Amino acid sequence: MRRGAEVTRILLWFLLLALLATGLALVVSANEGYVLLVLPPWRAEISLNLFVLLAVVGFLLLYVLARLIVHTLALPRAVAEFRRRQRERQANAALFDAWRLLQEGRYGHALKSAEKAWAEHSRPPLAAFVAWRAAHILRDAEGEPLWAGRAREGDAGGFQAARLMMEAEFALDEHRFDEARVALQQLADKGGRHIAALRLLLRAERGLGHWREVAHLARRLEKHKALTAEQATPLRNRALLELLRSLSPDVDALQRAWREMDAGERSDPQLALEMAQALMAANDCRGAQRVLEEALAEHWEPALVLAYARCPGGDVLGRVAQAEKWLKEQPEDAVLLLTLGRLCRQQRLWGKAQSYLEASLAIASSREAHLELAQLFDQLEKSALAIRHYRAAAEA
Repeated sequence: MRRGAEVTRILLWFLLLALLATGLALVVSANEGYVLLVLPPWRAEISLNLFVLLAVVGFLLLYVLARLIVHTLALPRAVAEFRRRQRERQANAALFDAWRLLQEGRYGHALKSAEKAWAEHSRPPLAAFVAWRAAHILRDAEGEPLWAGRAREGDAGGFQAARLMMEAEFALDEHRFDEARVALQQLADKGGRHIAALRLLLRAERGLGHWREVAHLARRLEKHKALTAEQATPLRNRALLELLRSLSPDVDALQRAWREMDAGERSDPQLALEMAQALMAANDCRGAQRVLEEALAEHWEPALVLAYARCPGGDVLGRVAQAEKWLKEQPEDAVLLLTLGRLCRQQRLWGKAQSYLEASLAIASSREAHLELAQLFDQLEKSALAIRHYRAAAEA
């Protein structure tokens, strides 16, 4: 049907043109007018039809001549525009080659292509970024600052954020953590703190040993799905461990940092043990006791149980009572029995201490239990038994 409609339309146009031609022929044949041209002493008389034909032809010739003159006058500008477009195409091709070569690892060739693109491209910072990265990878001591300066020229054109990101990345590669942090702070001041910037800031803060910030950034990246739980947890825990170590033995600072952690972090065995040891080093045995009891309520770990008897001060009797409650739930735990023996020995409860330590050895022989018993028998002036357990500790 579509083809039939096209044929019908063509036939109608032919019919219309035929009608127009017929009408024009009738008008011309019926027109007997003439035009008299007088320029003394000459005069000319021509038919009106010929005059109209000559006028139309003359107008067309004048129009073609005018167009020819305009095109001739515009030719230098057209040639210049053609050459500009040709240079732009070549610059685009050079920039494309530079990116491709950079990704292929052919950094020297990439640098040359980027330099060619920079000289001709309408947006030279794009080429400068490629050349800067290539020079950085090649450790070009002269080229890198040169291209960094050329990239900085593009700040006014909307390239400042990209330039700051590259500055921070390259500073981190060279362990210039302070400079990286300054660049990222400038980026943040302009509203550019996105996921990639947070990743770089995490590296900078880690390199500077700002562990509180590292833990905070790890939480943010995990929240935004930029780090998995498997990636974020060890990173965050390492930062918190280092933070606790850096704050020791300032008890107030330790307690403040501990309160800032969430419940999951406070119950982590490694963190709880580090916090307890820091408090013990500051002679805050009661604080260490609370930390260990809260952590043991969530995770029963032998290291935490052993640490429970490590601090000689504080509420030792309270710890004995708590450990005996745990013993009802863990009657066959050799480490708990060893801890109870140590606590009882601290309180000079000799009989209970001996009983718990011997029970621990009955379940699992250990150097620590033998050594505790040897020291206990030394205090009780039972030299033969003490010597026997010293020998057993040495052989264990």
